[in-house]
Amino acid sequence: MRAVFLGTPDFAVPSLKALAAHHQVKAVYTQPDRPKGRGNPLAASPVKVAAGELGIEILQPERLRRPENLAPLAAWEAEIMVVVGYGQIIPQNIIDLPKYGILNVHASLLPKYRGAAPIQWAIANGETETGVTVMQIDAGLDTGDMLLKESLPVSPTETAPELSVRLSLMGAELLLEAIMGIEAGVLSREKQRAEEATLAPILKKEDGLVDWRLSAQEVYNRWRGFNPWPGVYTFFRGQQMSIARAQVVKRGSGASGRIWAEKRQVFVSCGGTTTLELLDVQLPGRKRMGADAFLNGYHLTENEMLGEKP
Repeated sequence: MRAVFLGTPDFAVPSLKALAAHHQVKAVYTQPDRPKGRGNPLAASPVKVAAGELGIEILQPERLRRPENLAPLAAWEAEIMVVVGYGQIIPQNIIDLPKYGILNVHASLLPKYRGAAPIQWAIANGETETGVTVMQIDAGLDTGDMLLKESLPVSPTETAPELSVRLSLMGAELLLEAIMGIEAGVLSREKQRAEEATLAPILKKEDGLVDWRLSAQEVYNRWRGFNPWPGVYTFFRGQQMSIARAQVVKRGSGASGRIWAEKRQVFVSCGGTTTLELLDVQLPGRKRMGADAFLNGYHLTENEMLGEKP
């Protein structure tokens, strides 16, 4: 089948490779190169790198919906288009181009976690199960009809990057299965139940600020979900302090946000008389440090609190 692929992140790469191995991918659309890292050099998206290795033509329009992009897109005469984390809203005049419409590989069990960050929010909210849905795109935000869905358990210690790898491989297999079903004319559509929908909005820096009134497990879940960005952080003596590694411990605690040391270990009181152990932290201008190094540099006082902004 003639296909056009639209995608950007690492999550999309297995789907692109699977599609290219079994179908004619005429072109790949991905986001323009963006500044990244020290010195802000322009960096290609993971999908662009993969498409280059596969020898597929690459296009990077700033805004796909602009009128001048419609005719070149139509010229590929794609029978189907596939979107995986492209990062732009697809307008109806593009949805109408391919014979079989546009498929989307979405990393949640729709209608739960519609939006840009379904993996991160599923973990942050403590979900023990998630999955992948292949849906038929419409003009809404992840509101199209569902074609295939598959679930998997979420490990209690799994981070967003780790879960993303597993879901991306599942998504690639599900995509090929969906296209086979479409070609055979045996795939049925299932409407989403809008009343069951939840949202997974794009992450913001402030999402990583810890509310110590949450239980230790809830804070730890947010650490897993918001890894590596925006991470989770608090304020210590007027400075932002990133929590690079932590774990829930079984012990009582005092007022929420109280930080204390015991046997060269660092603990923080959380809501519900729960406790989080800080294993690695990082302060501005300093390298990441373990609890022992932190205690060597900062002598904690009695009843010292975290979370107070300067």
